[in-house]
Amino acid sequence: MDRRKSIKAIALGSLATGFFVNACNNEDTPKHANVEKQPAFKFDRMEEEKKRDSQLMSETFFTPHEMKTITVLGDIIIPKDDVSGSASDAGVPDFIEFIVKDMPAHQIPMRGGLRWLDMQMLKTYGKTFADCSAKEQIAMVDQIAYPNKAKPEMQQGVAFFNKMRDLTATGFFTSEIGVKDLGYAGNKPNKWNGVPDDVLAQYGLSYTEKELNECAKYDV
Repeated sequence: MDRRKSIKAIALGSLATGFFVNACNNEDTPKHANVEKQPAFKFDRMEEEKKRDSQLMSETFFTPHEMKTITVLGDIIIPKDDVSGSASDAGVPDFIEFIVKDMPAHQIPMRGGLRWLDMQMLKTYGKTFADCSAKEQIAMVDQIAYPNKAKPEMQQGVAFFNKMRDLTATGFFTSEIGVKDLGYAGNKPNKWNGVPDDVLAQYGLSYTEKELNECAKYDV
């Protein structure tokens, strides 16, 4: 089973019931983004919820470098294939940015995990994760993506990657692209074309022409 199918299986089983820098860069995290660039809400929300969501969307938590790393990691977890786009195509990085502001408990684990990841790559390759080659990135991911196989010294990375994977799957499979990837059609009205002819014949019954035209036939 490939990575996408594995994550899809997890999503189908759990997402319906519930729903992370530059490692050596000391630049200040920007506090606010341009509110005018934020999309308008198109779903029913209470005024208090709209106000809070707008406030959160007007702020910025992750640095550009952190967002770049999140984007690369997300696309490793859910890459583009012949069925649908990748995690970044589905807007997962923006989803994660919003979630860590909406649920601040994610902030320290996510920022700490991103820093840990960059420090590991700097020690091994002399470059941050986002600046390494795809081969080098996968080599590191392979060391933290499988908890039962990971070395003890990689446990911090394992914890971070688990959280990153959970958020990526949640963001992807609740997006328009992800819902289509799952093949979820939603609720649809039933189309009843009446009692089957063989059942009617069994009881010596039949529809009148009027019943057939007005009551028992629908466009399929």
